[in-house]
Amino acid sequence: MTLKRRLFLGFLVGGGAALAVALPGCQSGGPTAKVVNLYTARHYEADNQVYEGFFKKTGIKVNLVEAPADKLIERIQSEGQNSPADVIVTVDAGNLVNTKNANLFQKLDDGQLNGAVPANYRDNEGYWYGFTRRSRVILYNKALFKNAPEVIKTYEDLASDVVKADGRKGILVRSSGNVYNQSLVASILNTYGEEKTLAWAKGVVNNMARQPEGNDTAQLKALAAGVGELAISNTYYLARLAKSSNPEERDIASKIGVIFPNQAGDPQSQGRGSHFNISGGGIAKNAPNRDNAIAFLQYLATPEAQAVFASSNNEYPMVQGVPVDSVLQGFGTFKEDTRNDAVTFGRKNGDALKVMNKADWK
Repeated sequence: MTLKRRLFLGFLVGGGAALAVALPGCQSGGPTAKVVNLYTARHYEADNQVYEGFFKKTGIKVNLVEAPADKLIERIQSEGQNSPADVIVTVDAGNLVNTKNANLFQKLDDGQLNGAVPANYRDNEGYWYGFTRRSRVILYNKALFKNAPEVIKTYEDLASDVVKADGRKGILVRSSGNVYNQSLVASILNTYGEEKTLAWAKGVVNNMARQPEGNDTAQLKALAAGVGELAISNTYYLARLAKSSNPEERDIASKIGVIFPNQAGDPQSQGRGSHFNISGGGIAKNAPNRDNAIAFLQYLATPEAQAVFASSNNEYPMVQGVPVDSVLQGFGTFKEDTRNDAVTFGRKNGDALKVMNKADWK
């Protein structure tokens, strides 16, 4: 089976663009069609291996529409009850919560998925499920801040005076508009409340090496170049550079160390564990191929699909027993923050953004 790529421009509300990948001869079809129409905000080539595996196992072909989460929501809303969307997949719990709040998911509450996906990484009413995990960690330049793991042990430490002590330049991080940052701050907001979180955010802003710019990869490149000594990033960005066929990118990765924060202390605060976010999905409210959609979501939680996510896209598997990629293993062991479940910090993203704006986090 070969995936056929077609580019569709201007069909999204607001003039956005998206990429649709369809299997040969595949149309939306009726309720009995052997297709599933997937609307996804994931943009990873490795996911094509998952779609291939699903087809080989079930005979169900995948129609794929790719766009940012907000554009997917706009399109499905514009399509109304006649939307061909069967499954909606997006990154970050905040986007999953927003999709549910827009009334675009239907309740599934599937026993097989409930057994495979931990409760803290799925909607408590069964509207969406997480399928991959990624940690938002603290990274450091190993040459310029050798003792960083000894003095920067928590997210809270990013607001401390030690960050810029001894002439250091500070932290590299994306903008407040980035949903990954919003979810991290939302987890802190849920832990400490608005007053303490605002004080922390102001401290982080004061410790920034530059105004936020670029994506996580841009932060890693700047970190290796010495623009700052610390950075905040999702783990898979560093793993991607470490496994790159480009020697310059591998060299960048070799200069960077990983700190999984909040590993010791009070489990309700300082010792709650490293922040983990998810990508996940659910069945579209008006899915014309509901049974196929259920089969697709169930497949995403199989060891076969989970192994692809882990090895090819450098994400932590959601399902217990699936091996973690060797590069990720090299980052070290960790305790993850289960106090702040995905539903909770996903719901607080809007409040987190307000706090970040008050702190002048650009």
